[in-house]
Amino acid sequence: MVAEIRTLQVAHNSFFLDPKIKCAQAQDFDAKLSALIIGQENAVSCMGNLYQLFLARMNQSNKPLGTLLFLGPTGSGKTHIVEAAAEILFGDARAVIKVDCAEFQHSHEIAKLIGSPPGYLGHRETHPLITQEALTACHTDKLKLTFLLFDEIEKASDALWQLLLGMLDKATLTLGDNRRVDLSQTVIFLTSNLGGGEITELIQGGMGFVQPQDKPDAGLDQKVERTAVEAARRKFSPEFMNRLDKIVVFHPLQRKQLEQVLDIELSMVQQRVLDAAKGQCLFSVAPTARDFLLKEGTDQRYGARHLKRAIERHVVYPFANLLATDQIRSGDLISISCEHQQNLLTFARGGENVVLLARRLKPVQPARSSQARAERPLEVPLAPFSPEPAPRFAP
Repeated sequence: MVAEIRTLQVAHNSFFLDPKIKCAQAQDFDAKLSALIIGQENAVSCMGNLYQLFLARMNQSNKPLGTLLFLGPTGSGKTHIVEAAAEILFGDARAVIKVDCAEFQHSHEIAKLIGSPPGYLGHRETHPLITQEALTACHTDKLKLTFLLFDEIEKASDALWQLLLGMLDKATLTLGDNRRVDLSQTVIFLTSNLGGGEITELIQGGMGFVQPQDKPDAGLDQKVERTAVEAARRKFSPEFMNRLDKIVVFHPLQRKQLEQVLDIELSMVQQRVLDAAKGQCLFSVAPTARDFLLKEGTDQRYGARHLKRAIERHVVYPFANLLATDQIRSGDLISISCEHQQNLLTFARGGENVVLLARRLKPVQPARSSQARAERPLEVPLAPFSPEPAPRFAP
């Protein structure tokens, strides 16, 4: 009876804590990353948890801050999420040490990564890619953090995988000249397209008579994740997989998600136009033009990259022609619509000598889809792409 009373008193005096609440910095990071990465909530949550761990200084001193393997089909955002996080934290999407594993398909090429040992021909001319100076290049007084990305890890030789075992386990790397590199303040990202073809077939219904719209959505996400993880386990050794903190599977983007990607990409194009134009020039995109771009840029095999190429072909290059030939003047509002008969976009001047005050927004702010649908000018910055032929211009 006495013990029961004491238990009640302890329960009465205790204050229950909520470990799911994040600090203001981590919440801000989550919000900005969610605005830039569409349709990959699990990956965004994982990145936010790692950042919260870093802010709380709870990471182990003898291990990397995190080791993540990103799986999924091409164009689903595996590399982009690392660059977006770098832009949010460091102000530059290029503040990532990126190792293209396609360049390390032979064991001797590992010297490009860690340098050649003394005595080898040309060892003084081989500068290692991963050094302590390179890791600390983006450090500030408040943010001592480094992103190290191994892109398309499945293309690397066994020698690189063996090198990674020590890096993932002990957070140290020994260079060719015996210098040691400390990786305890580094997040190591590995990306791979393993299982991407099988996932695409799964989404599209395979080779049978079942079409994607006829397939039930129940359990599809679990099937996609299982397919990707099994492909990785077939490729990598158990000791390699056992050193990973988390495996994150990126899912192919669907129509609604591509609409949000379209808004963000058009906002980036708007910023490029503002940077290139001698005066202020804004454009609006009609719903018919949006549908045209989505139709031209949707392919499950290539993901968001195919949509970016469509925008480059049908919007960016025509705008380059308009600017180069002085058909656009300061204060113009260009309306972009679609002519269905000839299956191309048309560009028309919607207003002349109109003063439009377009302010530069922060890189982490995305454009809202409602702006594009209402044919309002978009004001959010973006990233570059590459050109193709121009459409017909409306008189």
